[in-house]
Amino acid sequence: MSKLASYAPPGNLTDLDATGAKAWDAFISDSVDQAVKGPDPSQVLHDSPRGQFYDLTKTDTAADATEATVTWTAFPRIIKINSISDPQRWQRADASRDVQDEYCEWSVTRDTTGKITKVTFTCEGPEYWSLLAQSDPGTVLDLYRRFVAPDVQHGDLFGPDGAYQPRNRWNDSTSHGAMHLIQRNNTLGAEIELAAAATIVRVIGGQELATEQQLIQCSKYGQAERNSDPHIGGAVNAIARQKADVSLADPVGLYFNDLSTDGWAAPDNSDPKSYWTYVRGDAAHPVRAVYEVPQGRGFTVGDITIGGKPIRFGAQIADFITIKLTAVACRFGQSTTPPQTACVEFPQPAPTVAHLAAGAARSASRLATSTVATNRR
Repeated sequence: MSKLASYAPPGNLTDLDATGAKAWDAFISDSVDQAVKGPDPSQVLHDSPRGQFYDLTKTDTAADATEATVTWTAFPRIIKINSISDPQRWQRADASRDVQDEYCEWSVTRDTTGKITKVTFTCEGPEYWSLLAQSDPGTVLDLYRRFVAPDVQHGDLFGPDGAYQPRNRWNDSTSHGAMHLIQRNNTLGAEIELAAAATIVRVIGGQELATEQQLIQCSKYGQAERNSDPHIGGAVNAIARQKADVSLADPVGLYFNDLSTDGWAAPDNSDPKSYWTYVRGDAAHPVRAVYEVPQGRGFTVGDITIGGKPIRFGAQIADFITIKLTAVACRFGQSTTPPQTACVEFPQPAPTVAHLAAGAARSASRLATSTVATNRR
């Protein structure tokens, strides 16, 4: 197999023009290359370089390549383990996008009686939107009007200086729309950094670390209490321990995997899953989903039950959604990268995943600015 010609946009979306698509390819490639390099050893010890992580556009993917899909539950586990009842955790998860930290965020629409009529879910990273907004703000406005509300105005999305505001009135709550992810850890930069860091094999005191919690505690590539971080890291590291080279499959992104409706019931005995629709991204890489009963059916989402309980919160649906990423691995048994024999240490205050991802976001902004300049010439 040969090198990938260029990285595609998340979900193979077609919003970007040719120049924007080139800028996106450069952003992902630069982010992957930085993740391969790892953090500055003067600031973070035993976490670089990541010799088993590679850029699909710069290194061949060998003929023995295989893909591995990693899935996890969309409901925020940190909320779950810190709540005393289901109603409490559902209410808390529905209250703020800032706690929806499993790469899935949602917004709930209700009728005048308070009954749920629609729940919109997104797993689109913010970096894509920052780049799109700088290269083609008109498309951003059109997409908001199509997917969030027809009365969205340019000034709702862009500041006085023309800069896109990711947290705007139509994308900062659980009741007025959700266009893309805004929770601080829910970024593509965080996904790339986590996957790269997880390729480091750890042998501590002569013992090869293998469990999810051992690895995340030692490698410190995310939050141990989340559904996503330890599971992603454990799955990627299991491949790396087979002495394989690893990368994220193209198109790099977070995607919806499935909605399981076991134990659900609709008033007319129809299939509850039939009301789950992917509305953005291609069939294999959906990035936006809606749960809504079509008008004229005589009932709405709030009349559907899960385990005998009516749906009163969007979070009840999130319990049954799984999110995924896909890794690609090749050259099994051939890696000569030695394992690290110590855990990650921070001579300076430890950077958070959000801090590491912020660098990638700044890179996206610079690339998008370059895209605009190119278009103007």
